[in-house]
Amino acid sequence: MRTLLILGASGDLTGRLLLPGLGRLLALGRTAGLTLVGAGSDDWSRQQWRDRVAGAFRDCERPDNDNGVRQLRLVAGQTDYHRLDVTAKGALAGLLAALEGPVAVFFALPPAVSQKACEVLGPADIPEGTRLVLEKPFGSSLESARSLNRTLLRLVPEENIHRVDHFLGKATVFNILGLRFANRLLEPLFSNQHVAKVEIYYDESLALEGRARYYDHAGALRDMIQSHLLQVMALMALNAPASLKERDLRDHIGSVLRASSVNPDFARSTRRARYTAGDIEGRRIPDYTAEAGIDPSRGTETLAEIEVSINNERWAGVPFILRSGKALGRPQKEAIVTFKPVNHLPTGFKGVDEPTRLRIGFGPETLRLEIDVNGPGDIFTLDRAVMEAQLHSADLLPYGEVLEGVLAGDPLLSVRGDIAEDCWRIVEPVLQAWAENQVPLEEYPAGSHGPAGWGTSRQDRPLE
Repeated sequence: MRTLLILGASGDLTGRLLLPGLGRLLALGRTAGLTLVGAGSDDWSRQQWRDRVAGAFRDCERPDNDNGVRQLRLVAGQTDYHRLDVTAKGALAGLLAALEGPVAVFFALPPAVSQKACEVLGPADIPEGTRLVLEKPFGSSLESARSLNRTLLRLVPEENIHRVDHFLGKATVFNILGLRFANRLLEPLFSNQHVAKVEIYYDESLALEGRARYYDHAGALRDMIQSHLLQVMALMALNAPASLKERDLRDHIGSVLRASSVNPDFARSTRRARYTAGDIEGRRIPDYTAEAGIDPSRGTETLAEIEVSINNERWAGVPFILRSGKALGRPQKEAIVTFKPVNHLPTGFKGVDEPTRLRIGFGPETLRLEIDVNGPGDIFTLDRAVMEAQLHSADLLPYGEVLEGVLAGDPLLSVRGDIAEDCWRIVEPVLQAWAENQVPLEEYPAGSHGPAGWGTSRQDRPLE
């Protein structure tokens, strides 16, 4: 890939995540000869844009890496900026025609703007080899995702569409797959014969952090569960693919999601809540409805939980509980596999017989196996033992991993079109039920573990 065009170059996503990710990639020498171009609606000069790029790259410079420093400064010193209304007919097409191809176009824009930008393009406006890169959420509903897929496929083939999910970095994906399929101790146990439940958490201590305009229209279910956590669930549940090539892996991910649904008794299978005022690590967090840019009448949830059923032979009857929220006092980013109790514990053992748990942490990448053993002192008393390990961590930032796949033309970590649609199919009935107030919107103080009545708000220690 010769040129990377970032649309929305003056926006927060570009400055906070995309440019630092690209900087690390360049510093490591993993994408030589790249030309960077920015475009946005703000009336920036070329120098303003170059200053932004140089500032983002500066943290990637290392005194012992002369080649990396040279590459960073070369790209930052030659990058250009174009003021552009991407929704105006002919505007983006004209810019694409002027750039040296092939070009990867990264839509660092709100989903509705990205969709409009694609709709005003025609097949003749897209030079051969162009790759289109779209951020989540991919659409805002099942129908909009289908419509966007039709629009994109009219412009470029599926293999040139990258629906990126920065949560699914290579380290996360391959750590899960390696753990599952390289260990005979574990793989036979990953089924409804041995697993009682699987929980996947992404609880953050962060509140809105300036993202009110986006978040109040999305909420926790759309923002995290619809995209990221359903993908992690599929990795935890899929059968072994023949290879780690993109088609084999993504076919198996799609198979899991096609078999997945949420029980339509949504008052039992789903929960939602919103934070009120509270304190987190000495910071005073205002009530969500008092945050600037929030419309309280929307009823937006800041904590969501759904129970997904995977209706196939391996997983039928095992609940997959997906939970994500903001302004929580205990950050928890992990998948927990809780195994069923043993069929028979010999009479005579004392102490607490707790279930065996396998916990996989995300950022940092960690592994924790919790088992019962004979405790010190009384040999008949069971005690808890924990085995811990650090898993492989990526040398790139999440968006660096995303960009590396895009620039190399590797769609392995991109979300395929049918998979994106299935994620919406799974959550859309839940969103409809919530819009009709079939499920109450509960509350929890910022800095707490969530509503006290939720089982997932329990006190047991998470991975650290």
